[in-house]
Amino acid sequence: MNRFLNKKVDRTFALIVVILTCAGFVIFSSASLGLLARNGASFSKVALSQLFFGIGLGSLAAYGLSRVQYRLWRKWSLPILILSIVATLLVFLPYIGAEYGGAKRWIHIAGISFQPAELLKIGVVIYFAAWLSSVRERVAEFRYGLLPLFVLLAISGTILLLQPDTDTFIIIAIASLAMYVSAGGSMKHVLLIGLIGLIGIMFLATMRPYIKSRLMTFLNPAADPLGAGYQIQQSLIAIGSGGFSGRGFGQSIQKFQYLPEPIGDSIFAVEAEEFGFIGSMTLIGIFLVFMLRGLRIATHAPDKFGGLLAIGIVILIIANSFLNIAAMLGIIPLSGLPLLFVSHGGTAMLITLAEVGILLNISRYQKN
Repeated sequence: MNRFLNKKVDRTFALIVVILTCAGFVIFSSASLGLLARNGASFSKVALSQLFFGIGLGSLAAYGLSRVQYRLWRKWSLPILILSIVATLLVFLPYIGAEYGGAKRWIHIAGISFQPAELLKIGVVIYFAAWLSSVRERVAEFRYGLLPLFVLLAISGTILLLQPDTDTFIIIAIASLAMYVSAGGSMKHVLLIGLIGLIGIMFLATMRPYIKSRLMTFLNPAADPLGAGYQIQQSLIAIGSGGFSGRGFGQSIQKFQYLPEPIGDSIFAVEAEEFGFIGSMTLIGIFLVFMLRGLRIATHAPDKFGGLLAIGIVILIIANSFLNIAAMLGIIPLSGLPLLFVSHGGTAMLITLAEVGILLNISRYQKN
């Protein structure tokens, strides 16, 4: 297996990642002007976090992991899952866990904030890929396919919903389900999962007021334009203002006073206002090429574990990004998910680029 050192990574995929990262930072830089106008004191801290912790360390992680043989992740899949679960549970500990906006999603150590749920996502994907590749044809059986999937989702779901972090749980569920289907899971079980998921959403809507508010706002965003519907209303105004070719780089009006979180989950609206329909479709197109090239790596992987691991990682990234875009367009309820490679978030950028490194290593072994 040392022959991989003589094989190059998928350069096309690597180029796509570089383009996404550079384009994302350009968009982020412009969106940050809105933050500078509101709170100039925090601008340098935010920019440093994105550039150094996110892109800088993330790029080093991508390079390093592209040299680590991906089969090692299968060997250490259970310890990785356990460690990711323990890390995510740390958010509930006093003096370590940090609460922002009523949610306990961060750990704060030595002046550094970190969102461990990002580790849980990749931990679940690595372990589930190892499990599915070990049971092989028996994945269609309840005991070896659906039951382990339920257990993984129950454990991660319980931890994340207590924070609460419904959005991350949805991403984990989508990626896990995609891996299950790709491994040969029963379509009857897939329909059962869909039914249970629908019932679960209805139950959560009755138990969690913020979920019910999101659903009601999605159905009628104009009902409370200055309250629950404010963000989607301002997002649509920004997107519509961009027109076909956009106002131009740095020329967004909405980011200065109107859009909540212009460098966070609302950043696509800033991009659409400044670069218009052309720029938005170009960005979406790059993400689509990323997905197709990533899935090509999966289909050309030399073994089932490598293929399933690649599928899980690609779906984690694409589902997260496309759900963000869909929410800003009003196609689905607002989620609070970041637009990966673009939105502010050092943890998300670091882990995303680390996941890219794993994909690049798998590409070293691609079958011709």
